[in-house]
Amino acid sequence: MSGQDFSYSPAHLQALAQQVLDEAKRCGATACETDVSEGFGQSVTVRRQQVETIEYNRDKGIGVTVYLGQRRGHASTSDFSDDAVRSTVGAALSIARFTAEDDCAGLPDAALLAHDIRDPGLYFPWDLPVEEAIAIASRCEQAALDVSAMITNTEGASVSVHQSQFVSANSLGFMGGYPTSRHYISCSAIAGDGDDMQRDDWYSGLRDPLELARPESIGDYAARRTLARLGARKLKTRKVPVLLEAPLAAGLIGSFVHAASGGALYRKSSFLLGSLGKQIFPDFVRISERAYLPKGLASSPFDDDGVVTRDREVVEGGVLQGYFLSTYSARKLGMTTTGNAGGSHNLLVEPGRHDFASLLKEMDTGLLVTEVLGHGINYVNGDYSRGAAGYWVENGEIAYPVHEITIAGNLKDMFRGIVAIGNDVLIRGSKQCGSILIDRMTVAGQ
Repeated sequence: MSGQDFSYSPAHLQALAQQVLDEAKRCGATACETDVSEGFGQSVTVRRQQVETIEYNRDKGIGVTVYLGQRRGHASTSDFSDDAVRSTVGAALSIARFTAEDDCAGLPDAALLAHDIRDPGLYFPWDLPVEEAIAIASRCEQAALDVSAMITNTEGASVSVHQSQFVSANSLGFMGGYPTSRHYISCSAIAGDGDDMQRDDWYSGLRDPLELARPESIGDYAARRTLARLGARKLKTRKVPVLLEAPLAAGLIGSFVHAASGGALYRKSSFLLGSLGKQIFPDFVRISERAYLPKGLASSPFDDDGVVTRDREVVEGGVLQGYFLSTYSARKLGMTTTGNAGGSHNLLVEPGRHDFASLLKEMDTGLLVTEVLGHGINYVNGDYSRGAAGYWVENGEIAYPVHEITIAGNLKDMFRGIVAIGNDVLIRGSKQCGSILIDRMTVAGQ
């Protein structure tokens, strides 16, 4: 990727966006919004110290949404030519003409749109020659292989670079955009001891390549996690405390976001329907949304509707203070958008006083979960059931690995049953959360 850069200037993307708006108006649309974007990336995978894959991508696109009153049509193209712009706007209008009216459709209120938009500082390009990417991946994998002779194989180590830029605009005068980046280093190791085979992985993914974990430490940790799973046993069915490792705890917060999002709420497919202002977590739980977090993986000065974003407390004292609403879902619910079209921004779960070791001590005897499988969550009633693997804990110490089990409960009970939140926060995505200890879940095994 050495020497590569964007194909278009920000001014060019802005001109294309304005061209779409002008064409839509000329063709009779009462309102229009558009997104113009481009991105490029490189991914290298090394397996058994041989290059397995080298992938490059370079993409661009224009998305057009038009309104005829309250009838909506959408079309897209990857062609930036004048003819393509005209035909795409025409296609969107044709769809709108045959679409039923929706009294919630339309652009946001003009007063809610973002103005005076500054670059949020989310772009950290990585000028990484493919030879250097191969060398980094090789070092990462070799570190895993060097841990033990029982690391018999790997699923490879990968280095991925991605950079993109976009412009969003609508016919109310909003126009904004900026470049972003996101880079990864990952490794997956396989361990064998007789007939016992186990695998595990680890990765680091951030906007700034200078802040990525060292490749050797990623490979080493992936291997040690894999070795720790050898000799895994099954458990008999029981009800015990469950400790979700930090990456899985972030997934639990993701389930909360899904249930508190406008789409699930207005469809009445959420167990949190009508929960605004009510206690859904213990009183020590605080979840903050920070849309302007420096280098945040979900930072943005405006949402997908162009609505300005704001920092807020989503959960305070365990009480749900706000939903996650787009313009459309807010109208369906008779509420005001929260600037969450496209999803939540950076969610920070306030850490507690416990580090990981003291969380194990707090649990005393129970299950540490490090992997979940499947998608067994019913958001209508909150029922939760997923395959899992991890470690059995006795007297606050890890006793042995376990696998082929299922953890089950109800999200309402799981949220209210949080005993402690760790300070072992791991930044991997839009949810920043330490490990979470839940008072009791059903562990189904033999």
